[in-house]
Formats: sequence, C-alpha cells, structure tokens
Amino acid sequence: MMRWIVPRAGLVLLILLAGCSTVPRSFHPMEPLSPQGFSQETFDGLLLAQVMDGVVNYPGIAADSRLEAYLRELDRIDPNSLPTREARLAFWINAYNAFAIKGILDGYSPGTLAGRYQYFLGRDYLVGGEKITLYDLERNLLIPDFRDPRMHFAIVCASRSCPKLRSEAYHASRLDAQLDESARVFINDPARNRFDRENRVASLSMIFKWFEKDFAAQGGSVLGYVARYVTDQGLARDLESSPYTIEFLEYDWRLNGPAPKTMHSAE
Repeated sequence: MMRWIVPRAGLVLLILLAGCSTVPRSFHPMEPLSPQGFSQETFDGLLLAQVMDGVVNYPGIAADSRLEAYLRELDRIDPNSLPTREARLAFWINAYNAFAIKGILDGYSPGTLAGRYQYFLGRDYLVGGEKITLYDLERNLLIPDFRDPRMHFAIVCASRSCPKLRSEAYHASRLDAQLDESARVFINDPARNRFDRENRVASLSMIFKWFEKDFAAQGGSVLGYVARYVTDQGLARDLESSPYTIEFLEYDWRLNGPAPKTMHSAE
C-alpha cells in the first residue's frame, strides 16, 4: 500500500513525481495466456508454504521458484480479458502482493522516506507486457476502478502495520468472503486498532486516515464503516450512536517477516 508520513515539502514533491506516472489501460503480452489458462494456483501454493499468520518468510520465498513462475504468468495475461469483475479484482490484489514481495527480494525497503519513494514509485513491474508501479496499481487502478474499501485490508506493502498477508491467494469464486474476513481480522486486531469505550476513544490505523474518503463513501463515516466489522456488537452500537474521538496510531514500517539477504534500506 502507498503510505506516506512526510514533511509538507516532501509530500508536495512526491505528489508531483506521482503525477508523472501512468496506468496502462490495454495490455500486449508477448506470449499470451488465455483466461482459461491462467490461475492463482502457483501463488496460492507459495503463500501456503511461506506465510504463517501474516509473517512472510522472505528467505524461503527467495529460494522458492514459484514466485518467479507466478510473475512470468502475470506478464503473459491480459487482465482485461478476465471474465468477471471479481476475477479482475482478485487478479490485481494478488499482483500487488506478489510485486510487493518481489520489491523486498530485490533489495528495496519502505522503511524510510527515500525507501518508500523507490519502493512504491521507482520500481516498475510487468503485467501483460506493460509496466506498472505499486503506487499506480493502488491509487490509479484499484481504488478508482473497483471502489471497494476492503481492498485496503487485502493489499500488503510488506510492513508490520499493514494488514496481515493471507496464507492463500484471493480467488474470484470466494472473493467477497475473503475480503470480508480480511476486513474483520484487521479491524479487530488490537495491534492495529483499539477502542476505549469508557473514554470514547478509537485509536485507529493510519490506513483509515490515508483513505478516509473511501471508507466514508461506503459507511457514511470512518467509524460507521468500522462498526460494520467489529465483532463486539455492543461496541458496534457505540461506534454508530455515540461520539468517539479518533486518534491514529503510529505506522510501523518494519518488515513483516525475516529479511532476505538482498534487502537494504534506501537512505
């Protein structure tokens, strides 16, 4: 996910740099796969083997040929040829997560401001013969094209405050249930969101600040959206009916698993 905590001048520069990027709208794979010939099986197996409760085994993935095999498949498919909205949304979520892992293996790190620029904006990935950055995939494709805030709990930018990476790929056939579960897990995780009912304070992930518009558009407000997924029904009623003060928790950019040998921090 594209996450910035920067001084105002730095933010302006990053916005200007981001404005120079473009999102491909048509794709031209060199060795095209048909929609029927493409599946998430390779990525599914990789995640099952190398991710445990959101902890990503980067050294294990570096030694596992399935990531490179999956990346080659992404470059051979025209995502516009996939038959349903669910298939396309699952495709792009999985692509983001695979590219985010690849960036770490290639030595990039979102742990610093300079590192975040390089990780999100300075590195291109191939889909269907075209180039795309993590920034563009999230901000200029997933958000405007699909308008589903649950994607913010599904795409994972390799940091500890990000949502937990699932030990499975997203699949069109059960995408709605997977996205609902990812939203519930994230919102009810006290390491990411906390609720003080006595003092009426909601301490939320910065994700809810960065993407406030997305959540408010669906839930009427950020807390209205959060209330849909909290498992404590008394708390859900409180969030919908009582005034709560919102504060945002500091984002932890440390890696969400043991680092590969190639990783460095861009200073």
